[in-house]
Amino acid sequence: MQSGILKETLDPFFAIAIFVFGLAFGSFLNVCIYRLPLGLSVVSPRSACPGCNQPIASYDNIPVLSWLVLRGRCRRCSTRISARYIMVELLTGVMFLACYAEFGLSLGTLKYCVFGFLLLGLIFTDAETHLLPDKMTLTGLALGIAFSVLVPVNDLASRFLPSLISLPVSSDVSWHLLSLIDSLLGAALGASFIYGAGAIYLRARGVEGMGFGDVKLMAMIGAFLGAKLTIFTLFAASISGSLFGLWTVFAVWVKRARRRMLRKHESAVAAFRHAGESASIALRRYQMPFGVFLGSMAMLAFLVGNRFLRWYWGLL
Repeated sequence: MQSGILKETLDPFFAIAIFVFGLAFGSFLNVCIYRLPLGLSVVSPRSACPGCNQPIASYDNIPVLSWLVLRGRCRRCSTRISARYIMVELLTGVMFLACYAEFGLSLGTLKYCVFGFLLLGLIFTDAETHLLPDKMTLTGLALGIAFSVLVPVNDLASRFLPSLISLPVSSDVSWHLLSLIDSLLGAALGASFIYGAGAIYLRARGVEGMGFGDVKLMAMIGAFLGAKLTIFTLFAASISGSLFGLWTVFAVWVKRARRRMLRKHESAVAAFRHAGESASIALRRYQMPFGVFLGSMAMLAFLVGNRFLRWYWGLL
């Protein structure tokens, strides 16, 4: 079914239920984001206040509502609770709803809800800790490959491999196999590209540019998306990451130039020259959480990637 048809037949009851379901999973995702980098269990013990270490009561653990009622503070000790908690819950709920709007009541919705759940967890974990836990990336890789035999990836492999591989067209096995091959191809393509880029950066700069966490993340993304949207994700993430890096350098440059003009009474030309040198040094030392951009662009890819590519190819 096309997404336009699905949007006309959305059931309000299911839409609300899926959104609330997403909020609940977002609450659990916050536990994963906090505990997995520390090597802690996400099952036990119960969630506790980071300030007084007292377990959070069930009535204070209602997604979104509890944070708003308590104004982002612990009921007992008034320690601030990060706005990240409500943000993750709302984003997960919206993402679940977007999957339902795009794919309807189908296995496709389940597949991309799982994918989006993992991506959101990895995005926020990487942003906060510069870590991409194996329990999410490798589990996601296995799930992406498994889903490929249940929900057709329908990507590059499904277009080009039939002419290369002899398959029984009349059998349902054909699309399952092609989809699996495309999933494996996407995983290999994504992982090898990131690994190669990291190796080139290491040789050129003498410092590690990307870790194996990014390689595993891109393998997971490729397993879910297939080859075509994996390429889309890589290019989109590279562009967005570069723009963010340039914006960061510019912001640091301007801030330090203003500081030099105020504190050292330098002229604007001298202040911007010295600040530019300082900003370039800061950039070399700054570790950009590239997983944030890979994960964000992967979410964009599975929701609008194919439509964007059809529009782009239509311009050529």
